[in-house]
Amino acid sequence: MKLGELVLGSRHSIAGTVYGTIVVLAVLAEGSDAYAHELWRLDVLLVVTSFVLWVAHVYAHGLGESMSLGHRLDIPEFRTIVVREFSILAAALAPAVVIGLGALHVLEARVAVWLAIGIAVTALAVEGARYARLERLTTFGTLFTIALNLALGLAIVLLKVAVAH
Repeated sequence: MKLGELVLGSRHSIAGTVYGTIVVLAVLAEGSDAYAHELWRLDVLLVVTSFVLWVAHVYAHGLGESMSLGHRLDIPEFRTIVVREFSILAAALAPAVVIGLGALHVLEARVAVWLAIGIAVTALAVEGARYARLERLTTFGTLFTIALNLALGLAIVLLKVAVAH
């Protein structure tokens, strides 16, 4: 797996990348105020939440594939699901590192949280652009797709701001 695919997903894992990014935004929106002075707890929450949801996705997709195929999955079939769904975890990687830097006081806590949110929102914009390019959308279609992805991410950020104030 290339670094770009790890961070942004691939054609086969874009769903997990978007899902994982939305999970990251939700955790940051919910936990950043509660753990503003204990960013290491926010980092643990972010990583553990992403991990638990990754396990749930691997299990659910494994069960679904097994039922669909009519047999217990063999190791290569199961590995395909694990690798595809890994994008959920990968989406949390950069934001978790930034929050970790805040926990270590390399970055100011508030800066670390907003930088992590910015990384996640940027990832959503990039995924929108990737989809638009794949579909060969017009300029308007591309901008609309990016805006739609950003609207989802920014709605979560706005909820964070509204709840915090």
